[in-house]
Amino acid sequence: MRFLLGGYTADMKGNASGIGMLHAGAADDALAGGPLSLVADAAVTDGSPSWLARHPSLDVVYAALEGAGTVQAFRRTGESSFAAHGAPVAAGELVCHVTVAPDGGSLIAACWGDGRIVRMSLDAVGRPSAPEPAATAVDPYGTDSVVLGFGGSAPAGDIDLAAAARALREAAGAEFAHLVPDHEVPEPPAAGADPDARPSRSHQSVFLPGGLIATTDMGLDLVRFWRAGASGLRLVQQLALPRGSGPRHTVWHPSGHLYVVTELSCEVFALAPTAEGTWRIVGGAQLSPATIAGVDLAAELAASRDGEFLYAGVRGSNTLATLRVRGGGESLEPVALVESGVDWPRHHVVVRDTLLVAGQLSDEVAALTLDQRTGVPARARRRVTAGSPTCLLPLV
Repeated sequence: MRFLLGGYTADMKGNASGIGMLHAGAADDALAGGPLSLVADAAVTDGSPSWLARHPSLDVVYAALEGAGTVQAFRRTGESSFAAHGAPVAAGELVCHVTVAPDGGSLIAACWGDGRIVRMSLDAVGRPSAPEPAATAVDPYGTDSVVLGFGGSAPAGDIDLAAAARALREAAGAEFAHLVPDHEVPEPPAAGADPDARPSRSHQSVFLPGGLIATTDMGLDLVRFWRAGASGLRLVQQLALPRGSGPRHTVWHPSGHLYVVTELSCEVFALAPTAEGTWRIVGGAQLSPATIAGVDLAAELAASRDGEFLYAGVRGSNTLATLRVRGGGESLEPVALVESGVDWPRHHVVVRDTLLVAGQLSDEVAALTLDQRTGVPARARRRVTAGSPTCLLPLV
C-alpha cells in the first residue's frame, strides 16, 4: 500500500525535502502490514508540506505549505511522482490543514498563526482560486477563570501553560526545542490592545453529512459550524468547549457524533446535534488517567475500521491512547495508553489491523499491529526513516 508523507522542511527547521512516498508492503496491497520502505520524493516542495489532502475524483493532491502560508496543488505525473499544478495560493499565517469538499468543488484551509479559515474554489482541473476568508472567531470566554474539561475548573493562573511549554522544550533538547508548539506563551500585546486577549488558532476543518462544515480553534476553545454559499462560508453556530482545552482535530463517527480531541487538556469530547440541528456536547472522557494536562499534548484522532475504538496520539509521553465507543456513540471509555514507538507522534492513520504513526522528532514512521479483540496497539514491529514526518495520506 502506498502513502504520501507530509513533513517539515528546512523553512520549519525540519529534515524533509518535500512530499515523500511510503510503501507498506507491495504498492498494490490492500493492507498496510508489510515491510515499510521510503522511495524517492513524490515531489520536491518549496516549503513544508505539513498537511496533505486528496481531490475526490482527480489525481491531484493539495499541500498546506505551513511556513510559506500557502496552499499548493500537485498533479500526478507518474506512478510515484507529482508536479506543481498551478501557482501556490496565499492562505494565511502558518496554514496547517487543508480538506477538500466531497464534490471536489472547493477546499478549506485552516491557519494556526493568524486563526484564519479560508475557502478556495477549485476549477475543473483542481486548481485553487484566491481565498475567501471566513468570519473571524470571537473568544467566548472572559478572563476571570480557567474552565477545565472533565476535571472541573480553577481560578485563572492555577495552570501555568507557559511553564509547561518551557518544560517540554527542555525535555526535547536544544536540537528540537524549536518544534515544540509555543501557543501557550502569550505574545506582547500591541499598543492599545487588550493584554488579556487570547489569539485565535484555527487547526482543522471537516465536511460533515448534509453539507455542514466544522472547524476547530485551539486558541479560543471553539468548534464552529458553517455552510458554504455563493458569498463564501456562512457561520451557523459556534460551540465553546471548556476554556483552556484546546480543540485540535476531529473525526466523524457513523453514529452521527463528531469527536473532538483537545490538545491541551488531553480529552475527547463527543458532539451531537439536537432535533433542531444545534450542536452540543453530549459526552467525553480523558484520554487516560496517566496523561498530564499542560505537559502532554494530544495530536491526531482516528477511528478503527468498525468505529468501535478511537486512537489519539500523545506527544510528550510519546504514547497512543485507545478509547472504546459505548452506547449510541455518546459514551467514551479509556482502554489503554501504550508506547507509540516514535518520538513526538504527530499524526497516525489506521488501515484495518495496522496503525501507522509519524514520529516528527525521531524522523521515522512506525507500524503497530492492532489487537482485533481489545483494539489496543502492540509494540512497533516495523519502522522506516523519514525526515520530520507530520502527515500520512493513503493513496487508494
